[in-house]
Amino acid sequence: MTRRDKENYYLDIAETVCERGTCLRRNFGAIIVNNDQIISTGYTGSPRSRKNCCDLGECIRSKLNIPRGERYELCRSVHAEANCIISAARNDMIGGTLYLTGKDAVTGELVQNANSCSMCKRMIINAGLNRVVIRNTHDEYTVIDVQDWIDNDESLLGTFGY
Repeated sequence: MTRRDKENYYLDIAETVCERGTCLRRNFGAIIVNNDQIISTGYTGSPRSRKNCCDLGECIRSKLNIPRGERYELCRSVHAEANCIISAARNDMIGGTLYLTGKDAVTGELVQNANSCSMCKRMIINAGLNRVVIRNTHDEYTVIDVQDWIDNDESLLGTFGY
């Protein structure tokens, strides 16, 4: 019997969480793991009690042709990373890993070159997480050391997107 490696095991769980997403563009699922224990989960969706884009049948960012990685203040959704962090106690997250998987809402394909937006990066840093693991394909992923986001602060350069 061949066992799934731990990183892909957790990414598979994040991918399942992604299926709850309500965005019409891209849905992400995130889980935070620390000491081999799942601390919390989160997916892309509107704030509690507000209508989701899938219920409204419209995405304002798509309607305005806003490129990915830009103008998130116009988005109705709370990002998967943010929802995951909101649902956990900071003491439980310190030193942990956030696993992230994204899918195109139209095609169902994995989001290529995915990364956390600048707002989510700031939350991940403040949550005390050490790593972010992002799914690229069913078996391949990128591991990001959160310290790199601290040392290479793109907000000082005015960089847009990701």
